[in-house]
This record gives sequence, structure tokens and C-alpha cells, in this order.
Amino acid sequence: MLVGILSDSHGYHLPVRKALACFDALGVEHLIHCGDVGGQEVFDEFVGRSLTFVWGNTDEFDGSTLAYLAAVGLQAPSQSPTTITLDGKRFAVFHGHERGFDAAPRKLDVEYICHGHSHVQRDDRIGAIRIINPGALHRAAVKTVATLDTATDQLTFHTIED
Repeated sequence: MLVGILSDSHGYHLPVRKALACFDALGVEHLIHCGDVGGQEVFDEFVGRSLTFVWGNTDEFDGSTLAYLAAVGLQAPSQSPTTITLDGKRFAVFHGHERGFDAAPRKLDVEYICHGHSHVQRDDRIGAIRIINPGALHRAAVKTVATLDTATDQLTFHTIED
């Protein structure tokens, strides 16, 4: 399964649209947004897609946001990290600002931890856990996203042009 990972869009829907075009061309089947989504225009881009996301430290959500997400069929996270299983692989999705984030690799039983927040690409392993930060789609010298092939464990970073 090819998973598309993105983060830190901060309400800028056009870079998200370009990232989704890249993902579509590659055959991505599921999207993970690691927080700081930034609002309804970005969520509009995800309608009809298989998406897991978390709230970031700059995301503001209230009853109207939650009602909008429910109306368009997007599942709001109930906690961070959000854990999911894709193609038999366990993922923990953080933004990266959460209390306990730094200790997560020692405490979680997952294959992958995906996060954002720093706006810097990351591909590290701590023990058996692979830690991935796709970079950012806002406030980054080079805007990047990532794809992960769960069958081969191949991670690829992709540049999103302005």
C-alpha cells in the first residue's frame, strides 16, 4: 500500500492540492496529515479521500469545524497520537508538539511514527520504529511531502513546487 504523508499546511490549500496531484499520479491509497492543517479550505481538498489526521498546535477546532468534518465524511481525531493500521502495519500519528512525544518510541508498539511540527524532513529509526516527518507545505525553504510503500518500507520525499 502506498501512503501519502504531509504536514503543516497551515491553511494554504493550493500546496495541498499540488501534493494531492503528486500523490494521485503515484497511486497513493491513504493520506496521513500530521497536523497544523489550518482550516476548511484544506479539508475541502481531502473530501472523498481516505485520510487520517491529527490536530496541530495552531489548529483551532470547535463545534462548527467538527460538524463540517462530519458533514463531508472526514473523521476528526479523538486523541493524539491517533493510531491506525494500514496493510498490517501499525502507525502512530502525532503533530510533534504533544506531551510525551519524545518518549513515544520507547513506549508505543508500532512500526511507524509520523509527525510534523518542525517543518524539517526526518527519516530515523529508534529500535524497530521508523520515525517520519514529511517536511512542510508552509514556512519551509523547500516544500515537501513523503510517500511510504508499506510492502517494501520504501520512503520517498517529494518536492512540491510553488
